[in-house]
Amino acid sequence: MGKLNAAADQKIREICRRNLNEKTPLMIILSDIQNEYGYIPLEVQEVVSEETGVPVAEIYGVVTFYSFFSLTPKGKYVIGCCLGTACYVKGGQQVIDKFSELLHIKPGETTEDGLFTLDALRCIGACGIAPAVTINGTVYPKMAVSQVQEVIAGYLNKENEKEGAPA
Repeated sequence: MGKLNAAADQKIREICRRNLNEKTPLMIILSDIQNEYGYIPLEVQEVVSEETGVPVAEIYGVVTFYSFFSLTPKGKYVIGCCLGTACYVKGGQQVIDKFSELLHIKPGETTEDGLFTLDALRCIGACGIAPAVTINGTVYPKMAVSQVQEVIAGYLNKENEKEGAPA
């Protein structure tokens, strides 16, 4: 987002004002901003602080504590690899390592083209289908290292089809 333009500044202030009378306004405000822009950088936190009177340090603490908030933009496809106990024991670490190797990013990073973000998740409650991977809400059960390249290729093919290029 960088430096906020006037329209973004106005929209963020509107979100703040609309939610100030809620029971837990900060969480609702941050959630609405995250849904609108995909992330909550420091510049936005400063505007929220001005509008709510909540110190930036407290807002930053909330944004960094909850994993569904992000300080940086996420990729179009967010790959979440579960590393909870069941998934880890069944090869979850090797799966995330393969995604990392093929995409040339570490967990928590986004590819340069903005297509993929790789996240390590602690537990997604899918122990019966371990190791589990989610991509934008789609669950991939019993993911094997040998399937990772095919999964990535499927999303790249979607992008090529959208652009009209042959898959």
